[in-house]
Amino acid sequence: MSEVKKPVFQPNPQFAATARIKNMDEYLALQKMAEEDYEGFWDKFAKEKIDWIKPYTQVLDESDTPFCKWFVNGKLNVTHQCIDRHLATRKDKAAIIFEGDRGDKQTITYLELSHSVNKFANLLKNDFGVKKGDRVVIYMPMIPEAAYAMLACARIGAIHSIVFGGFSSEALKDRIEDADAKVVITADGAFRKGKPYMLKSVVDEALSQKSPVQKVLVVQRNNEEITWIAGRDYSYNELIKNQSNECEAEVMDSEDPLFLLYTSGSTGKPKGVQHNTAGYILWAQMTMEWVFDVKENDIYWCTADIGWITGHTYIVYGPLAMGATTVMFEGVPTYPDAGRPWKMVEEYKINQFYTAPTAIRVLHKTGENEPAKYDLSSLKVLGTVGEPIDPPAWKWYYEAVGGSKCAIVDTYWQTETGGHIISPLPGATPMKPGCATFPLPGIMGEILDPQTGQKVGLGESGYMCITRPWPAMIRGVWGDPQRFVKAYFGDIKKEGKAVYFTGDGAHYDEDGYITITGRTDDVINVSGHRLGTAEVEAACAKHPNVAEVAVVGKPHALKGEGIFAYIMMKDEVPFGEEIEMAKEINKVIIQEIGNFATCDDIVFVPGLPKTRSGKIMRRILRSIAKGEAITQDISTLEDPSIVATIEAKVKG
Repeated sequence: MSEVKKPVFQPNPQFAATARIKNMDEYLALQKMAEEDYEGFWDKFAKEKIDWIKPYTQVLDESDTPFCKWFVNGKLNVTHQCIDRHLATRKDKAAIIFEGDRGDKQTITYLELSHSVNKFANLLKNDFGVKKGDRVVIYMPMIPEAAYAMLACARIGAIHSIVFGGFSSEALKDRIEDADAKVVITADGAFRKGKPYMLKSVVDEALSQKSPVQKVLVVQRNNEEITWIAGRDYSYNELIKNQSNECEAEVMDSEDPLFLLYTSGSTGKPKGVQHNTAGYILWAQMTMEWVFDVKENDIYWCTADIGWITGHTYIVYGPLAMGATTVMFEGVPTYPDAGRPWKMVEEYKINQFYTAPTAIRVLHKTGENEPAKYDLSSLKVLGTVGEPIDPPAWKWYYEAVGGSKCAIVDTYWQTETGGHIISPLPGATPMKPGCATFPLPGIMGEILDPQTGQKVGLGESGYMCITRPWPAMIRGVWGDPQRFVKAYFGDIKKEGKAVYFTGDGAHYDEDGYITITGRTDDVINVSGHRLGTAEVEAACAKHPNVAEVAVVGKPHALKGEGIFAYIMMKDEVPFGEEIEMAKEINKVIIQEIGNFATCDDIVFVPGLPKTRSGKIMRRILRSIAKGEAITQDISTLEDPSIVATIEAKVKG
């Protein structure tokens, strides 16, 4: 690496001394090992990390690329990796610490987790007839039973498909039908911001017409009144009482499917991303250890929902595979106030905290001084996930939450990658705000020119690709192999060979650091200048009064596309001063990017359309900017009414 010229935060020596990868020399040595002997690299870690029932006979089979196979003929079970092997030494250690929306708490030891998972597995197998290869849809709130359900499926070889509890009945129905699921596991409902909300009624609506589902298992959580359909619906709370806490784990092949997780695009039916057993659990554990540097007595908290890949890999499978203590949280970070997460950090003495930039910005806006009210000295690593983090949010996170001493791991990855692929390493990587930094050891990540397939130079932009298969990569789109190839291996070739394209643009800075600029389908072409929306958003966010921003493209008669910005301010813009404020923001953009990147339209809004997981629905914002009717499903938004409010603002 050359001398760093941009603002850099050096690793804290307090943590670097004990980190698994202590410095950049160790990182470079690992990456060199992978480059020189790729299969040997993965062979080393597969033998070191996984307890195999039967060893594999081949590390990697690329004979049917891109349908690669890892650890061929190996046998294992993920629940042995996550539970059984810990019982000899960690049976009384907390596996899961649960905190409900209303403050109710539960600590589940590894032995208790084993019993609960085995009972759940026996219920599915013996009472519901679920067998290896069957698909089970899980539509649950963030409660311990959701984790039990995942692990119970893995125990008996069933393929689980979790659907986020904020999805509509239509979205749930589509996923059930595509997976051809025979069982749905749900709850009557749960609590959000202190009030009950319902899930079972959504399941009833999704199953109101012809469906492959034979049985529905209902966990009673909020005890609101629900409809019970005889012969189809069964109470988990009653049936679980009669189950044995011993259940032999199904022997699974390395390449047997572990789960499906559906991702939705702007058009077409959702894609059932398939992850298989051995490669996924190996990378889940390795990235937990490398990126979060969790030690034996640490308490780790990821604020995601299990309905998303982050919850799969970094709430359940990754932490449990390494024998860690993981926190499950049912509520929202700002309820009952913006001090909620910091209160929990203080109470549980949390060491690693992992959340989304959206949550960080909201916590900053609504409770800028809240972190100072709590003892956050236990924190060692702070993580971000889901989208690029803008430098102002990074700075507040680093200083106010981390006390200017915690490593920030700005993790880049996707549902399809199974785990992190680019991230700083705590104690090793010099950090740059808003910068993903370098590919993790074993990940052959490169930014390529989409036309030539060549690696771009320093300071140049291109497409973020991975040029070699890796163990945790997507194995296919469920039931649609052609869509798998077209979606991920159809755009870019390097030396004549198709490579995995993430769909994101990126660039190297003068030191070789990688910054992700956003989806290439979120690139705005302004008079021939290709601008990533994330790049413009980051510039807008540098204005001191901007709390949150979302940028989209809008057709422009002269430029081809213009830039349309929706901006939420920290302090409300007084009536009549909007034009001057917009000019101020454009001045910041000119300073950060250039004149060509200024916004043609800036609308100040009281909020943005977000899902309950915090994702901004830019497709809706694009439609509003173009004056199109809103055809997307807005029922999954945190506040559906915000759409009409924004439409009125734009029309006004």
